Amino acid sequence: MTDIPRPFRRQLAVAGAIGALAMGATAVLPTEDAVAAAGCAVTYTASSWTGGFTASITITNLGDPVDGWTLGFSFPDAGQRVGQGWSATYSQTGAAVTARSLSYNGALATGASTNIGFNGTWTGSNPTPTSFTLNGTVCTGGAGPTTPPPTTPPPTTPPPTTPPPGGQTPVAVNGQLQVCGANLCNQYGKPIQLRGMSSHGIQWFPHCYNDASLDALAKDWLADLFRISMYVQEDGYETDPAGFTNRVNTLVEEATERGMYALVDFHTLTPGDPMFNLERAKTFFAAVSARHANENNVIYEITNEPNGVSWSTIKNYAEQVIPVIRANDPDAVVVVGTRAWSSLGVSEGGNSTEIVNNPVNASNVMYAFHFYAASHRDNYRAELERAAARLPMFVTEFGTVDYTGDGGVDLASSAAWLDLLDRLKISYANWTYSDKAEGSAAFRPGTCYGGTYAGTAVLTESGAFMRNRIRTPDNFPTS
Repeated sequence: MTDIPRPFRRQLAVAGAIGALAMGATAVLPTEDAVAAAGCAVTYTASSWTGGFTASITITNLGDPVDGWTLGFSFPDAGQRVGQGWSATYSQTGAAVTARSLSYNGALATGASTNIGFNGTWTGSNPTPTSFTLNGTVCTGGAGPTTPPPTTPPPTTPPPTTPPPGGQTPVAVNGQLQVCGANLCNQYGKPIQLRGMSSHGIQWFPHCYNDASLDALAKDWLADLFRISMYVQEDGYETDPAGFTNRVNTLVEEATERGMYALVDFHTLTPGDPMFNLERAKTFFAAVSARHANENNVIYEITNEPNGVSWSTIKNYAEQVIPVIRANDPDAVVVVGTRAWSSLGVSEGGNSTEIVNNPVNASNVMYAFHFYAASHRDNYRAELERAAARLPMFVTEFGTVDYTGDGGVDLASSAAWLDLLDRLKISYANWTYSDKAEGSAAFRPGTCYGGTYAGTAVLTESGAFMRNRIRTPDNFPTS
């Protein structure tokens, strides 16, 4: 099994605003509004690979409320360099780094926390900073564990479940989906919510998607949806277009056999400009939509996480790819990624207004939103709820952990997110139905090399939580 380089899994993300890094710039000092905090605490965690690392920093204000903050820290030597960052702007001089708040996270009440992070490079050893200052005040805390252990064991007794009406599958009940207003609706024109799981990259975890595992997803988890995540770069589609198209087609047919909806994810990530893959997208979706034109369970996600580009660029891409699908399948629902890692622009300081004012010119179109519960909280939830009043939204990917796809499960934030999605009838797919050794994976490492997928003994904390939520009865109105 090929290991997955960390930079490919959560730049990936929906993490916060991309930091405009000015390498070699002088340190940014606090403004007059950013008065010094009387106390603060910082937790720094990092995941590293050869030559690089991803860092997560949680800042807690223990003093008086502040309106604007500057975090300072130094690496033990200048061999560590901050690269792409989020939820702050970054500058570095020698070993000293300064991170400054953005408009949406600068106000910290007493006891309030915020999370920032960055990808970096390192040479020699990979030490972590041990001293932090917030607006000039030295903070407590320091380096923390890379992957916190689960705080509670997964449940061992399956919750009570209610099967679909008359034993029917989600597709049998709902049939051909359509967009009605700001909702995803079934064949009866009634708003519904689909709940399911996303594969990991099918180039890395093909052994996780077999008859036994997909039976468990459909019959034990009672999932409505299976998202098929096909990376375009990162050892994916571009290396073997015909082979990956065949893999996707096979998995769509496996989902069809089990009565689940198949969400075909054209997993663009790096580079963040979807136009880079425009011709590949046209070729891929022409083939897949032709193969499944007579099926009523296929949803097309045409670009996963655009980043570093404008909404007009994403819209331009969508309006060239959608007609390719429509030529074969005029009725299918199409999901379009949104700016800033499908965060509706929030992770780059924007919001959904740009889409409301300039929507994609096509019918049966929805818009993607991604979040990671331990990193993305109230301001992301507020923007999704605001957008959902005007736009048809689909959470095609989310995690119960932080933006790296790793770390401990944040049960409280995850529950708050899912309660919101349930209330708004927003469909979702959780990252990931895999046994990768990271916090977001549903299965314990090594599970996919065995034959048992049903039940809770093989699940991680995230997997047990998600299985419990997905197994609760669906609400599919038919009249």
